[in-house]
Amino acid sequence: MKKLLFLFMAAGALTFTSCDSKKENAVEDKAEMKEEATEDAAEGNADAAEDAAEATKDSVDAVDPQ
Repeated sequence: MKKLLFLFMAAGALTFTSCDSKKENAVEDKAEMKEEATEDAAEGNADAAEDAAEATKDSVDAVDPQ
């Protein structure tokens, strides 16, 4: 009988802890949007750096084609 009671208590505790609040979801969404913006900026910087490296290589090849 005690095991059954503890089982139901554990199930009830897990049920209540798994519920999200609207405030928590809003904070998580805001953090996720910031993360995505940071990733997009990093990708843009990587693309710009790659373009600059390619332009430098092209200008060196124009001056000294080997």
